[in-house]
Amino acid sequence: MIGIARAITDFSYCCYLSDLAVIQQHQQVGVGKQLVQHVQDRIGDECCLLLLAAPGAMDYYPKIGFEKAENAFLIKRKQ
Repeated sequence: MIGIARAITDFSYCCYLSDLAVIQQHQQVGVGKQLVQHVQDRIGDECCLLLLAAPGAMDYYPKIGFEKAENAFLIKRKQ
């Protein structure tokens, strides 16, 4: 296995992509983009796809079609 996409969805309104990871030696060749496309294919066009990006990945997601959301809220982990 070289990558993983883990998502939770209701297949109706939204899909939360909780994990997207590709091992380092296979990054920058389109594996992550293909995993996201596979998730999008499964959830359909009427379901939005959302995620929380790790700080080091903030520049990656716009490159594969994500828009930065300004209408989100977060209660951070206490531990």
